[in-house]
Amino acid sequence: MEYFLTVVEEASFTRAAETLHVTQSALSHQIKALERSVGGALLERMPRGVRLTPMGRAFRPHAELAVRSAAQARRAARAAAGVEGGELHIAAVHSVAVGILPDVFARWRAAHPGVLLHLHEYATTEALEEEVERGTADLAVGPAPLDWPGAVVTVGEEEIVLVVPFDDRFAGRTTVTLPELADRPWVRCAMEPVIEGERFLDWACGRAGFRPYTAVFTEHTSTAVRMAAAGVGVCTAPSHIVGGAVGEGCVVLTPDPPWRRALTVFARVPPTGAAEAFVDLLRLTWPGRAPTAPPTSPARPADICGTPAPALG
Repeated sequence: MEYFLTVVEEASFTRAAETLHVTQSALSHQIKALERSVGGALLERMPRGVRLTPMGRAFRPHAELAVRSAAQARRAARAAAGVEGGELHIAAVHSVAVGILPDVFARWRAAHPGVLLHLHEYATTEALEEEVERGTADLAVGPAPLDWPGAVVTVGEEEIVLVVPFDDRFAGRTTVTLPELADRPWVRCAMEPVIEGERFLDWACGRAGFRPYTAVFTEHTSTAVRMAAAGVGVCTAPSHIVGGAVGEGCVVLTPDPPWRRALTVFARVPPTGAAEAFVDLLRLTWPGRAPTAPPTSPARPADICGTPAPALG
């Protein structure tokens, strides 16, 4: 299957053989054996290159999953043997990757230099679930997934704050209620979660008696923070991304009542070996970390304002 996928990617038997460091005859033999096993041609040999047949198009996504799963199985087996070698693939929402993981990765490299870490960044918890299910990632770090069939470990708590510039009229305060912001423009993020069929800020402001005026939509939370610091409008963001990588030049306000939610690590199977060591380090490093707890069964995410909340990337 790996040979088949390499031929598809390179669109050439010659280039695929070079990439795989095998002879072209050996590669052709393996592809023909694969085609015999599935009962038909997967590739159509063209004068210039190759292309997938209808059977090949149907076979390809399953082959990709099988190859990824085999690689993940090898990583899991090596990781279970200890934390002195191998690699871990970590998927995370953008805000966690920027605001939390640099310090965690630095501590990991100091303690376990023989384990290579691969970071994959995504916008939503749903994207994390898909990548773990596909085998692209060994662990996912983000808000708790809904109806997850594998292991879920709570590693900390995330506080959602409001960001305004230094010259804002509320800059001298530490807390603010939403009704006090009814006349303000907002910087919104495409990663904003949906609650009860509405975007989070629309839902929260609606409960406070007004509809927020959106000045700008951004793709990433870090961009929204910088926009808010420049005076474009108020934005919501996890406290760790504001206080860490992108928060210079702004004031952080805590909503009254406060917004908090649990952050988790989840995987297809309970973490062992290097994966378990990474989870332990993350739990110790996370700001406002949660009490130590064993892997749990899937649970609904922690509340923001008392309602289950998806990912604020």
